Amino acid sequence: MIQDHTSVWQSCLSIIENAINPKSFNTWFKPIRPLKLERNVLTIQVPNKFFYEYLEEHYLKTLKRTIYQVLGPQGQLEYNIVVKDREPQKHNDQNGGFSYKDIKNPFVIPGLKKTRIDSNLNKKYVFENYIEGDCNRLARSAGISISRKPGGTAFNPLVIYGDVGLGKTHLVHAIGNEIKKNDLDNNVLYITTEGFTNQIVSAIKNNTIDDLQSYYQMIDTLIIDDIQFLANRDKTQDILFNIFNQLHQTGKQIILTSDRPPKDLEGMKDRILNRFKWGLTADLKSPAFETRMAIIEEKIGSEASDVPKNVLEYICFNIKNNIRELEGVMISLLAQANLNNREIDIELAKEVIRSFVTQVNKGITVENITRLVADHFEVSIEKLQGKTRKRAVVIARQLSMYLAKNYTKSSLKTIGDNFGGRDHSTVIYSVKAVQDLIDTDILFKGTVAELEKKVQLSLLG
Repeated sequence: MIQDHTSVWQSCLSIIENAINPKSFNTWFKPIRPLKLERNVLTIQVPNKFFYEYLEEHYLKTLKRTIYQVLGPQGQLEYNIVVKDREPQKHNDQNGGFSYKDIKNPFVIPGLKKTRIDSNLNKKYVFENYIEGDCNRLARSAGISISRKPGGTAFNPLVIYGDVGLGKTHLVHAIGNEIKKNDLDNNVLYITTEGFTNQIVSAIKNNTIDDLQSYYQMIDTLIIDDIQFLANRDKTQDILFNIFNQLHQTGKQIILTSDRPPKDLEGMKDRILNRFKWGLTADLKSPAFETRMAIIEEKIGSEASDVPKNVLEYICFNIKNNIRELEGVMISLLAQANLNNREIDIELAKEVIRSFVTQVNKGITVENITRLVADHFEVSIEKLQGKTRKRAVVIARQLSMYLAKNYTKSSLKTIGDNFGGRDHSTVIYSVKAVQDLIDTDILFKGTVAELEKKVQLSLLG
């Protein structure tokens, strides 16, 4: 008996209806439409990619068994995914939006083909050139875990926050590139919040919001940069909320960056802020001096040998809070030396840095030293100036007085006044105590030498 696609699918539905509960049948099988039957291959139409993936995840065995019963061992099932009777083919418009034209998207069980999308990833941002330090260890480690198992860790979403220039964008691109390296079929998309908003504006104007949301259902790893710019954009937040839910519920990975933690984001709806807090929030801090040195040497690569070590140290001492600025100084320094045939030295470094920072260190004061020691020992200036007798704080306080005595013109009384009104005899005792430790403790001697180098570098300004 010759069968057509409609009768074959009706036979399949009869079997499936008896195998699953009515609610699931009505939700997941009634909307399907048979399209054609050719050489034992039945083509059916499903509403969108999410619909297909749900069937494949939850009802693949049922479908295989049913096709076998109706069409025999040679039977195959092919999916045709259509968005409003049009299949999506995306192209960028000038506003970063998307439009769709007719193409075909067949999916066959088994051996499924996935639609590839442009990830927008920058190939130069990888983990190999992302220097690890205390400033970024948590976020970097979480990123590596995600890249091995996107959507399969507790870090979903991963929210990375920190000030401008600390490497947020580099890190999320590195995660995306590593995911693609491990699994070429993983559809990764990197997009800025501005680009995402422009897509929505374009979709609203062209009445293609459903198409846009269906496009995002094809994403396996979604990376959105600078979510703080979602503030007060209610429509954009609503659409992102829906996309977030669809992706998260189907085990897809979401990665976000911001200049502040979710709890401090203003102009955001509570329901989307709650979603941002579901996974891991990791911050990026300003890198320590040693990490800045490693970063700068990585950035300039083989050209590092052309830059004297004291110049590298001088730059890292003066550029503390912005990796992007650090890289800019080095590029400018090398360019100035090459174009003007100048030797790379401290004087050239000073000239270059003045165009990047408002004030280069001109000298050293007791306050400067106190801040430098407090940063090194990770204690507050208030504790150094206070009355606490904890050993770690006492040593840091004594070392501050020692450096102030040796590197400033301040009197013993002035130094003492800067540490909670202590008298000159306390300063003398502190200087002697530090000298005794230098003579007997090789590790402490190294710490003092490191701090003295930083002080000397600041004097060069």
